[in-house]
Amino acid sequence: MKRWLSICILLLISIVAAQAQITYSGHKRIATVGDGIAYYIDSSGKHTVQTIQNQANFTKVKAAVPNLGLTDKPVWLKVDVKNQSDLNDLILQFDQPLLESITFYYPANGSFAGNVSGERYPFGSRPVNYHKFLYHLNIPPGGSSVYYVRITSSHPMQMPVFLGDKESIEDLSMSKNILFGVFFGIILVMFFYNLFVYISVKDPIYIYYVIYILVVGLTQTTIEGYSFQYLWPNNTFLATRSFFLLTALVNITGLEFVRQFLHTKDYLPRLDKFAFLIYGVYLLVIVLTVLGQLRLSYMILQGFGGVVSLYMLAVAVIIARRGNRSAKFFLIAWLPLIAGIIIWILKDMNVLPYNLFTNYSITYGSALEVILLSFALADKINIFKAEKERSQEETLQALKENERIIREQNVILEAKVNERTLELSKANSELNVTLEDLKQAQTQLVESEKMASLGQLTAGIAHEINNPINFVTSNIKPLRRDIEMVMDTLRTVEGIAMMDITAAEKQKQIEEHKEDMDFEYLQDEIAHLMKGITEGANRTAEIVKGLRIFSRLDEDDLKRADINEGIESTLVIANNLMGKISVVKQLGQLPPIECYAGKLNQVFLNIISNAAYAVHKKFGDQPGGQISIKTYNDDHDVFIELSDNGIGMSEKTQKKIFEPFFTTKEVGEGTGLGMSIAYNTIKKHNGNITLESTEGEGTSFIIKLPIIFVM
Repeated sequence: MKRWLSICILLLISIVAAQAQITYSGHKRIATVGDGIAYYIDSSGKHTVQTIQNQANFTKVKAAVPNLGLTDKPVWLKVDVKNQSDLNDLILQFDQPLLESITFYYPANGSFAGNVSGERYPFGSRPVNYHKFLYHLNIPPGGSSVYYVRITSSHPMQMPVFLGDKESIEDLSMSKNILFGVFFGIILVMFFYNLFVYISVKDPIYIYYVIYILVVGLTQTTIEGYSFQYLWPNNTFLATRSFFLLTALVNITGLEFVRQFLHTKDYLPRLDKFAFLIYGVYLLVIVLTVLGQLRLSYMILQGFGGVVSLYMLAVAVIIARRGNRSAKFFLIAWLPLIAGIIIWILKDMNVLPYNLFTNYSITYGSALEVILLSFALADKINIFKAEKERSQEETLQALKENERIIREQNVILEAKVNERTLELSKANSELNVTLEDLKQAQTQLVESEKMASLGQLTAGIAHEINNPINFVTSNIKPLRRDIEMVMDTLRTVEGIAMMDITAAEKQKQIEEHKEDMDFEYLQDEIAHLMKGITEGANRTAEIVKGLRIFSRLDEDDLKRADINEGIESTLVIANNLMGKISVVKQLGQLPPIECYAGKLNQVFLNIISNAAYAVHKKFGDQPGGQISIKTYNDDHDVFIELSDNGIGMSEKTQKKIFEPFFTTKEVGEGTGLGMSIAYNTIKKHNGNITLESTEGEGTSFIIKLPIIFVM
């Protein structure tokens, strides 16, 4: 009998708990109604609003602020409201923005309709555009209604539930917005203040602090729900994960600021390494958050938050005990935040009650910490200033001492300088004499090379002009004789014409005289002699033209010139060197290039002369020697290949060929400056000269010249 009585009493208590009702009389414009709500944890996760109405296992919330803990199961709330006021528009507010989903079911046409919102849905899905969850109940005065709420969350479900009229709820929201606005204003002021200080002093510690302030501000903004409302209203990925990511980042940036501000690497090197373990934990939280393991991330954050706070506190205390002034200021600044974190954790663990102070403990602590840390950084500037003044004073004393030493040394140095000056003057005179001797030697060498080139040029011209001139002079004597015979014939014809005989007789005598003089042969001989003289004169003119093109005596400035024309003129000058050497030309259609044409012709003459020398060394007066000249171009450069099948060069000779005074010729046959001058001339044109040679087989020089000369 007693057993059945106990069961009945328990059932009666369960029924009474399940029938918890909220009565709103309007005496308090806003009522905290958490203890008038019943809840049910849906272990199966399959209940709907239709099935949940038949569920009798709702448990009445006993605290004014419901704290349903951290669970991965949906939680159903049953809200039974009776309106005993004269107000029509009652609003129910769930003062917890960090809910993954919240579905509010309200009576509609004999059934229930639902509104779904939360972090998993765009912000615009909320019935009221506010960062907390507000719902219009639409209960007439004297009426009552039952509502069901299905909630899932990756955070502990601890949230005040307020019931009141629209004006009162708006006033409450405005008050909280103002309080948070003050906090956020402090964050912004400190952010820009320290940013400007960094720009002024260029101390990296301010960058760490500015980043930390920014992350603190974003974290608190996210906790209050403003980030989802204003920063990423349509990004549900960030909405569900921003709290965990920012909480991890605020600990990372805060810890890194502590390490830099207190120089833990120098003061506590072993304990400083523990910070990297903390970084690893928070990086793990970030990875788990991105992968969607939100409840696990929260448990790590909650369990590790106190460890980080104690670590920072311990580090600051140890360094402060060693007399570090910055650590003392840091302790003063950090204590409010540490206290706020501890209060907030104790609130989540139900050790402390949920109220305005415990809920905003981190927010208030962060604001105080940011302000006080700015003072600590300002004091650090004063420390730097004092150290700088001491350093300047020490520097000034050192400068005075140096000045005294310098004065003493100047006396000694002045004597040594005078002594050394005399030695240098004597050495300078000797160097000037030596330099003058070198200049004279250089002038003589250059003149020697010029005379050698001039002799080669003169010999070539004399050889080339001698043949056509001899041809002309040899034709002049027979031409004079033939002209005298013609003149004699003309006189005879004139005498016959004056005779008093018939015209037929005159014609007969003239014909007889022409036969005697062989006049037709005389005409042919005169024409042949004139042709020979003309060819000799033309050949002489061509040689003179080639000489003018080769020397370019009328063109001292940089001008456009035809490379092929210069090569042809050079071959005319060097023709006397060839003997039985055959010259093979493959001259392409080249564009004119900007150059010093006369200097380039001298380069060609030097290379061709050396090629002829090498071929004669190999073949002597026998045929078989050959010099090949090939020209071609691309879009930017002109190429000249000068090849021979002479004796070639050894590797040692190839390495020295462009050195001044180096020659392989016999004494008196060359100065050794020709190829050096050629090399410098090509470099002056911004070109390039290379050679390929095989000893006993021949040599090939390749010259590359830019089409457009760039100074």
